[in-house]
Amino acid sequence: MQMIDLKDKNDTYTLSNGVRIPCIGYGTYKMPADETGKGAVLAALSLGFRHIDTATSYHNEEMVGQAVAESGISRGDLFITSKLWNDDQGYEETLAAFERSCKWLETDYLDLYLIHWPICPGYRDSWHERIWDTWRAFEKLYSDGAIRAIGVSNFLPHHLDALAQKADILPMVDQLELNPSYQQREAVQYCRERNIQLEAWAPLMRGRAFSSQQLKDIAGRQGKDIGQICVRWSLQKGFLPLPKSIHPERVKSDAEIFDFSLGDEAMAALDAMDTTTEYTFHPDYCDEWFK
Repeated sequence: MQMIDLKDKNDTYTLSNGVRIPCIGYGTYKMPADETGKGAVLAALSLGFRHIDTATSYHNEEMVGQAVAESGISRGDLFITSKLWNDDQGYEETLAAFERSCKWLETDYLDLYLIHWPICPGYRDSWHERIWDTWRAFEKLYSDGAIRAIGVSNFLPHHLDALAQKADILPMVDQLELNPSYQQREAVQYCRERNIQLEAWAPLMRGRAFSSQQLKDIAGRQGKDIGQICVRWSLQKGFLPLPKSIHPERVKSDAEIFDFSLGDEAMAALDAMDTTTEYTFHPDYCDEWFK
């Protein structure tokens, strides 16, 4: 795969509809909805991040909106993503949930809106119909100009195939759990063949990366830290990583990945760490995880 020449955290990928998205985002999963969380988002913005990823289920959209407002940065210079929670799937429910998210985020549009999970509680046997109704609302919001790009999160090929049966507009993004220990190669190949941009949540393996001797060895040879190795690997795979931290020094470090590259040997070693079991929540059972 040919690498894109990315030199800065706000260099961009171009989505299938032509929208440009910064190549690395600041994730806010488990970010507290208080002054600590707001301070962390403000610190990320002060360090130059312009791509912020949140979700209704994170319960911090209002805090993110406050931080953005206090930052003084023009809305047009930011790329804000949120995600529709499972309980809000359905046509009318989606339209209402979108309005709430925009209110909390203090914006009248989103740059990217994602369906968070494919299967919601109570719809195990009819999730296809629920997804179709939800996506119809996404398409309306997109056509109305309220969202610049639409996509999904945690959708595997069979979920995407089902969505495509009724979709007029295909997803522009699929945000998946992607890291050296869980590479989801089938889903990655599927998305690449259809020009769906891959975003990587948990790029640091939900913290497991820091206990990996193999990653310690690679980091030592590169003169970088483990987090930087994981984020750099993600970029070289063509993913859009979403590292997160409330510590400014960690946020700064995660973004300092453009002054080096991983060679073939290091990439092969990282690729060899792949498993089929190191997932956090499997999408086919998310209705059980999130009852």
